[in-house]
Order: sequence, then structure tokens, then C-alpha cells
Amino acid sequence: MKHIIILGDGMSDHKVKALDNKTPLAYQRPSYINKLAREGRCGMLRTIPANFPPGSEVANTAILGYDLNKVYEGRGPLEAASIGYEMQEDDLAIRCNIITLENDKIITHNGGNLQTDEASILIDYLNEHLANDKVRFITGIQYRHLLIIKGGNKNIICNPPHDHPNEYWEPLLVKAVENAEENNSHHNATMSPQETADLINELIIKSQDLLSRHQINIKRKEEGKRQANSIWPWSGGYRPSMQKLSDIYPQVRSGAVITAVDLIKGIGHYAGLQIINVEGATGLANTNYEGKAQAAIDALKVSDFVFVHVEATDEAGHDGDIALKLKAIDYLDQRLLKPIIKAIEEMDEPVCVAVLPDHPTPVEMRIHVNEPVPFLIWHKDISADEVHYYDEESCQLGAYGTLESDEFIKEFMSIN
Repeated sequence: MKHIIILGDGMSDHKVKALDNKTPLAYQRPSYINKLAREGRCGMLRTIPANFPPGSEVANTAILGYDLNKVYEGRGPLEAASIGYEMQEDDLAIRCNIITLENDKIITHNGGNLQTDEASILIDYLNEHLANDKVRFITGIQYRHLLIIKGGNKNIICNPPHDHPNEYWEPLLVKAVENAEENNSHHNATMSPQETADLINELIIKSQDLLSRHQINIKRKEEGKRQANSIWPWSGGYRPSMQKLSDIYPQVRSGAVITAVDLIKGIGHYAGLQIINVEGATGLANTNYEGKAQAAIDALKVSDFVFVHVEATDEAGHDGDIALKLKAIDYLDQRLLKPIIKAIEEMDEPVCVAVLPDHPTPVEMRIHVNEPVPFLIWHKDISADEVHYYDEESCQLGAYGTLESDEFIKEFMSIN
């Protein structure tokens, strides 16, 4: 039995008055996901362990069964791995968004849908003016980049920009964790938490002046586009120590991850999965669904485990765009899941399929929330439960009940 997980990032939601008081999943009724729900078995999964933020880096790592208390180091190190930066022992790697500020407020976490070609120029420009022997910026994808601080201390409080839309940026600047030096300092951290926080805040403020004067943003302003006018570092950590999935689950002799998002590639890297890049995969609703589907089908022919991640539903949630979230759910269902299932039905070796989000990103809140998410597990010979629709209420009645920590992946991988 081979295994594939298809994950719609932030796909779960709350009831929306404009959708007849239904969630987007319940309103959209995606036909292929619901087909698998009817023929398979469903449940709910708590993806965020106690005392952890409801971020994608936490949820996706937990879904794969890792103990966050042992392996969690934030997004920065995961994204470093995905873009090929080999972290040194004294590196503090921090996820670094390029965001949009207007009237002293965070308007969008994505720099007005900044694309990599322009972002690369801006990152080079920041390095030219701000980099030194302690500080370096590294280009990632679109608005998602990396800040490396040599000797930096991870015991700081950073606010993810996607959690604070339309809020004033200045009160959200980085703060030091009090008394962190006494018991939590990394042996290669030569800076205190306060020194690290002060340095990052200085970089944020200097970046605003630099970016606002760059020709790219002058042109964007003239064209009526949102400006990519501030960096926003968050979720930093040191090099993590993670076992490969093949060392935990012997049936995973080989595996692959398919995503447009750096942090998921980083998780895949440390989990020992092959990272498959798909041309035209953007992390937005215009991503290459057909290309991802074909990459997954091809991967299943040679790999035992495939993890397919789609970011579009999460981005729609952060943008508060109900229509786009419905469209992204439909695209995942029809353009990604449907061809994968059709191919699986013709394969000689059986394949077990799981579909789930990592966390809810409610369109009316525009942030991640820590709530259980619906999941389904399907294969040709599974005994169906009584759930007929895949949504947040229906799956509560599923045969699996509510699972947490590594219970989901153990149940999924036990199906042979």
C-alpha cells in the first residue's frame, strides 16, 4: 500500500453569513472530496500542540507525526533548508516577509502579491545597504525570504504579519523574552535576546526608508499597486534535528513532497523526502494544479509516500476573499484531486489517500486559528463510515473521532 496526503492549507473555516451560514467547504460541496468522504472514513484532528502558535510550520510538522517539543525551531530554519542554505551552528534563521504598510498599518503580509523577480532585486538592494558580518538576507520565493543573524538569540517575541492585518505596525515590533538567558539560551548565541530584538527592529525601520525609495516601489505606486515597503522578520530558530520519515515508518522506503511553499519544502528536506518542483506552482489560486497532479501521479509510481501541499486556500483566507476561497477549494477538488484519484483507480498497487487542511484560516478573521480540522482517509477496500460530506460539522461524526499529536499519521500509515 502506498500513501498520499493532499493538504489544502487553511482550507477549514467558520460559518459565513453570506454563505447561508455555512462554511466554505459545506457551501461549495466539492464533489471529489465528498466522494472520498462517502466512500472512506472521516474524523477531526488537532494539529496544534499545546503552547504552540497555529502556524503552518507547526501544523504540517505535527501532521507528519513529529513531536514539536523536540524538533520545533520555527519557520526560518525550514525555509533555509528549502532554498538550499546550509545553516551553520551559530546561525539564527528567521522568516522574513516583504510586506505592505499604509498609514502606519500592516495592509498585507505579501507585499501586494510581490513576485520573485522583483523580490530578488529588493533583497539584493537590502543586502547592499544593510548586510554585514552579522546580517544577511537570502532570497526565497515571492514575498517569503530569509534573514540570517550570526550569533542571534531565538528567545524573542515576533508577530506574524498575517495575524495582524490592518493593525499598527509599531506596537508589533520584536520584543525580548524576559529571563530567557537563564535557561534557554543556545550555546552558539553570542547576542542576548534584547540585543537580537533591537537589531531586528533597527533593520525593519531602516528597510522602510530604503524600500520606499526603490524604483520598483515608485513604479508600483504610480501604477496604483500596493508597495512592498517593509521587511517583517518572524519565527526564527536554529538548525533543527529531525528523524527521516523512513526511520520512523519502515514502509516509507522513498517519499516526495510537492509544494510551492518554502517552509513545506524545508519540512520535507529534514523528513528525508524528495522535493519536487513544479513549473508554474505559485502558492496562489493561479498555481499549476494540473502540473502538481501529474507530479503526484508520477511520484506515486516510484515512491511509497507523497505529500502534496496547496497554499491557495490559505492565501484566500488571509485576504478575506470568500469568492476566491470557494474557487480555490473547487480548483483543488477538480483540477488536483480528481485526476489523482482517476490515476490511482487504474494503478496496480493500492494507494491510501488522506485529505485535510493544516489549520483553519477563516475568511472573516483572516488569521490562523487553533481548532481541530476535518480529515478523511480513503482507499479502494476501506469500510465506509456514516459521513457523506466533507466539512467541519459532518466529520465530527466520523469513525475516527477526534485525534491529536501523532495519532493521525500512525492510523494512516498503519493501513497496508
